[in-house]
Amino acid sequence: MEAVERRPFYLYSKPQITRNVEAYKEALEGLNSIIGYAIKANNNFLILQHLKNLGCGAVLVSGNELRLAIRAGFDPTRCIFNGNGKLLDDLVLAAQEGVFVNIDSEFDLDNIVSAARIAGKKVNVLLRINPDVDPQVHPYVATGNKNSKFGIRNEKLQWFLDAVKSYPDELKLVGAHCHLGSTITKVDIFRDAASIMVKFIDEIRAQGFDINYLNIGGGLGIDYYHTGTVLPTPRDLIDTVRELVLSRNLNLIIEPGRSLIANTCCLVNRVTGVKTNGTKNFIVIDGSMAELIRPSLYDSYQHIELVSPPSPDSAVSTFDVVGPVCESADFLGKDRDLPSPASGSGLVVHDAGAYCMSMASTYNLKMRPPEYWVDEDGSVAKIRHGETFEDHMRYFEGL
Repeated sequence: MEAVERRPFYLYSKPQITRNVEAYKEALEGLNSIIGYAIKANNNFLILQHLKNLGCGAVLVSGNELRLAIRAGFDPTRCIFNGNGKLLDDLVLAAQEGVFVNIDSEFDLDNIVSAARIAGKKVNVLLRINPDVDPQVHPYVATGNKNSKFGIRNEKLQWFLDAVKSYPDELKLVGAHCHLGSTITKVDIFRDAASIMVKFIDEIRAQGFDINYLNIGGGLGIDYYHTGTVLPTPRDLIDTVRELVLSRNLNLIIEPGRSLIANTCCLVNRVTGVKTNGTKNFIVIDGSMAELIRPSLYDSYQHIELVSPPSPDSAVSTFDVVGPVCESADFLGKDRDLPSPASGSGLVVHDAGAYCMSMASTYNLKMRPPEYWVDEDGSVAKIRHGETFEDHMRYFEGL
């Protein structure tokens, strides 16, 4: 089958996707809620259809993600449009479809008002408030502190409330939103943010707004290190905010991406060879930063292991696992203790379901690989064709 003949490729577990969603659904029992899957994490169309069938809504950060969500069958009234630079044409589509829209700035509010007028529809909006809470993660994935480009400043809240009041035909304020960051492993951070947010909701309600939604964003981390560390579960997360939500009779919106999809997939590679330069050993594989950019982008760790058993006399050494892309930043793991593999051996990078294929590129004209999943019955099915050189050339036909 192609999964054997062409490397690298992504291999997902459909049952694991289901289990991850069910963990959130069970945690949310007793609350009115929306599980808004963050499409930016992984936008495979068949995966989206599966998540929709499991009852998820969708979180969108572009017009094309909105179009994809609609094509996949998501209920637009269970979709949330985020972003600090939403474009007018995309906002018009959001207004027409009836999705929730988060207000992120003064100009964003102006564009949403314009979109509502063009569409002839009142838009249900949430104020994205920057709570200035440190999520204790890499700065590139922190979104809820005062230096972030996302959200409105706390001290500007009254200005935005007054502005929303001045557009009664275009805007209906229905809730408040915050997003702290990604790879968060301390759920008390969510509780701290929710405590701040419900105080804002009290203040907003006191001014006559009938708002019923609290959106606490996403960002729950996973065990990338595979060390057996016990990390917070969806239930741990929801339990930290449950009483706050119930005390204000709110509908809770959460926006998981990574925690729904990351641990459902591995990137399967083949070893090209082993080399040593000076004191550094390298395992060179056919996969690269083009297929899995997280380590190069913000020095993230993803667990790596060999598929093929090593020969009995194969000693364990410390390697950097690197690809063929012409960049020194092209690594998938550094300083990994592994048996020295033979050329052609299989090597997998775990937890590749989130921010891997969705951020893949064709740098060095490495064509984006195919995707497969293991179905409930154990069969393997292709869920995305691998790209080819001829696909690339089609962009130039007729020019």
